[in-house]
Amino acid sequence: MALVRMDIQSVVVGGGPMASLVVLKARENDCEAATKLPIRIGRVEAAAISMGLDSSLHERPMTHDLLQNVITGLGASISNVVIANVSGTTFYAQLNLVSAAGEAISIDARPSDALALAVRTHTPIYAHERVLNTATLPDFDAVERDEREREAQAFHEFVEGLSPEDFAG
Repeated sequence: MALVRMDIQSVVVGGGPMASLVVLKARENDCEAATKLPIRIGRVEAAAISMGLDSSLHERPMTHDLLQNVITGLGASISNVVIANVSGTTFYAQLNLVSAAGEAISIDARPSDALALAVRTHTPIYAHERVLNTATLPDFDAVERDEREREAQAFHEFVEGLSPEDFAG
């Protein structure tokens, strides 16, 4: 299956009854530009991703900063993050590492943890096409455009079908 390059479009840190989520958006040249993948995550995880996007220094390293330091301290690097699967509302991710010896290592991860590391390390984010086919938001702009086009076509056909007799009183 093909991988599609994604960017984080938004992170919503929910509270109370409102869920937290991260919305990934396909890059324009990799897929339809309107392809958006919403992933529900915990409030703490949403905050961790937001803090990584902020890229400001914190007094003490957070858990994802620690993991990043461990990976680089061992001479490895994160080559990419993949949203690899979805089952119901549960998403699965992989951290793809390259060891100091050049060995490829794939580690299962929660999407929130993988994304928190990706933003800290400026690592590419991908999603499998099958995940996008299963869990993306509808392209509401395209639906609205199609509806307007259908209405315009129906009006055009109505006008074309008019005859002078239709106006006779």
